[in-house]
Formats: sequence, C-alpha cells, structure tokens
Amino acid sequence: MILDYKGSQIFYTDEGQGDAIVLLHGFLENSTMWQPLVPHLEKSNRVICIDLLGHGQTECIGYMHSMEDMADAVKAVVDELKIETCTLIGHSMGGYVALALTEKYSRLIKGICLMNSTGLADNDRRKINRDRAIEAVKKNHKTFVGMSIANLFAPDNREQFALEIELAKQEALKTPLQGIIAALEGMKIRPNREFILQNTNFKKMMIIGRKDPVLEYNTVMNQTHNSNVEIVEFPDGHMSHIENTNELTYKILRFIEK
Repeated sequence: MILDYKGSQIFYTDEGQGDAIVLLHGFLENSTMWQPLVPHLEKSNRVICIDLLGHGQTECIGYMHSMEDMADAVKAVVDELKIETCTLIGHSMGGYVALALTEKYSRLIKGICLMNSTGLADNDRRKINRDRAIEAVKKNHKTFVGMSIANLFAPDNREQFALEIELAKQEALKTPLQGIIAALEGMKIRPNREFILQNTNFKKMMIIGRKDPVLEYNTVMNQTHNSNVEIVEFPDGHMSHIENTNELTYKILRFIEK
C-alpha cells in the first residue's frame, strides 16, 4: 500500500487482524526482511511492515532523515490505519526509530522490542565513522553496501550464510544513494534515549548478539541494569533474524503474547 506523505510516498503492508504489531527494518534493509516472521505473527495479530524513509519503496523527503523524521512517517501510517495502540519491533536503525516514536507518542505504545539495537547516541568515534561512511558511499555505494552487509554477521557465520548475505546485499542495493546518506546523517545526530528503557512501564525486550560486530555486548547490557527490560541473548551477530531465525521467532511470539 502507498501513503502520500510530504510530497513523497511511503510504502507499507497491512496483514492479519488483532492487536497491531509494527515492524521497523534497519539501515540498508526494507520491509521484506520481515517476510519469514510475518506469517507467524499474523495468525493472531494485525501486522504492519513499513519501508522507512529512503528505503525500499519509500521515497526520500530531504538530505537528512532524522530518527524523528522517520518516526513521524511511521506515525502517519499508523494514523492512516486508525491504530490507537501498537507494539513496536525495530531492528538496528528501526530500533532507533521505535525509540523516537515512543518518546514523541508514548500513548501509542503497548510494548517495544529492540533487535540488535541500542538506546545510546553515537559516541564521537561512531560519528566520525558515519562521516567516513558517507564519503565512501559517495565514492562507490555498491562497494560500501557489499562490505557493510557482510560485516553485520558474526565472522564465524559468514561462510555458512553466504547465500543469505548475497540476498541481503541485493535488497540493500535497492536503497537509493540519497536514502543511504540521509539515514547515516540522521543516525549520527540521534540523542540518547536510554531513559525509555529505564523509566517506562510498558513491556520491553532487547535482542542482543554476543558477537555483534556493530554493538559492543557489555555496553548494550549496561543500559538494562535496574530496568524491567527482558534480555534475550544469542551467540551470534547483528542479524539475529537470519542468524537465529527460529529462536528469534519463538521469543518474539512469546513477547507479544504477554
């Protein structure tokens, strides 16, 4: 389905009936990443998958897409569908968007699951790396995409998941150059939203990979101390929906049923 939004188009799908579950993909991904999970969720839930700004079939709206910009686009879809409350599941960048949405529209949220994501802002080193990534994208975005996707998997898994890595690359290459840059710029300036994990009463879960090449394990874990966040640990990398498909599906179904 298509929603006209600020002179651009947002693509989304809407399947099943019941409590609303909104699925938010990560950087260089799109709503197709959820295809293995949706059939399980839609048996007893209404499942909405959204292509975030500048990704998939959703167009860009500016040079930079802040996480708040993306959250507002998600809210526009939710409003279009007349959804009053929902559970958010966000992978990586999708988790940043979920947190921004939660801060701006807290009454909408029944629960939030961060998959391989964090409530922390970029530190100085990561901001520098974002700038380097932007320059690399401008020089050769195909090379950047290829390296970025492979580096999300635990090193020991890259041979085993070679086909899945190639398929993920093909989807990532559909992301327009401006969409890539706009997301990098937006992630670089996002604020710390650790307080949402600490100071809210709705249900929360974090999916953490022990060998995540992007997010340092102890740093992610420290955000959950003295909180009501349910922790799910997997022994692999940043792509839990591929590296740990069956276990992840089970944990998400249990989380939603709470």
